[in-house]
Amino acid sequence: MSQGFEIQVFSRYEKKIVIEKVYGDGAVKFAYGNPIGRLLGLFIASKMFSRFYGKSQDSVKSGQKVAPFIQNFEIPIEQYQKGSLQENPIETSYRSFNEFFIRKFKEGQRNFTTNPQEMGAFAEARYFAHASMTDELTVPVKGSMLRAVDLIADAKLAQDFIGGPLMIARLCPVDYHRYHYPDDGKTLKSFTVAGDLHSVNPLALKYRQDIFIKNERRVSILDTKHFGKLAYIEVGATCVGKIVQTFDESKPFKKGDEKGYFLFGGSTVVLCGEKGKWMPSQDILDNTKQGIETYIQLGDVVAETKTTLGNP
Repeated sequence: MSQGFEIQVFSRYEKKIVIEKVYGDGAVKFAYGNPIGRLLGLFIASKMFSRFYGKSQDSVKSGQKVAPFIQNFEIPIEQYQKGSLQENPIETSYRSFNEFFIRKFKEGQRNFTTNPQEMGAFAEARYFAHASMTDELTVPVKGSMLRAVDLIADAKLAQDFIGGPLMIARLCPVDYHRYHYPDDGKTLKSFTVAGDLHSVNPLALKYRQDIFIKNERRVSILDTKHFGKLAYIEVGATCVGKIVQTFDESKPFKKGDEKGYFLFGGSTVVLCGEKGKWMPSQDILDNTKQGIETYIQLGDVVAETKTTLGNP
């Protein structure tokens, strides 16, 4: 992989391809593209390293990184709520980097589609999508690396999702890091699958095709009102201090309810569906075929029911 590797993302809102400005890209290139870095790979992908680094982002000193980070990555901070230091300007209102990292949007900044036949974007992220998961697919990794049985790690539960649609939502360190429910429904089962904590950056995926099925992840099997059963999978990543569930999963959820958040580090949500129930949005499918992710804001349309598309 050349040092000139760029991550191209199609912005649905700017209607053009943009080059992603990657936080820590030098470290990712070293860890996955350098022979010495690869020797350290087991340590870098270990829970001990990520938990330690993630914990360091809780310190008061880490809060000093927030203002430069906002400026460097041109984050539209006016869209977000202040941190706990309410008397300060918003750039210095976050007590730690982790408090900034899990910041919330101000009321009204993001709204979920109200059409019941449209699935709302469950994360503000860069999306890949496939109408049907097969072993022949190659984007972003080989289809055999995205089989439902391996992602869910339970052969019986995975039966419902074989050959169904799939979406991968990648969150960057610069993003809003809370994830939400895409429809009304209830949780049937949830559990954690133990694993490593590799980077989910596209550069890392070029070197390691098995990251989604090797990383630690949390699986929730959801029964939704309009989209059937969904396997909602939060994938851990390097330096993610913790995956936190904020919703009481014993209760029914509504479309747009917050499900949880990732503490420091970019990460990913993978969504698997039942065959024939719904179809990812066409622009995401088209861009995926070109190997390009589509940037989607929280709550915007990412899929439709098959009935809406005229395929009852």
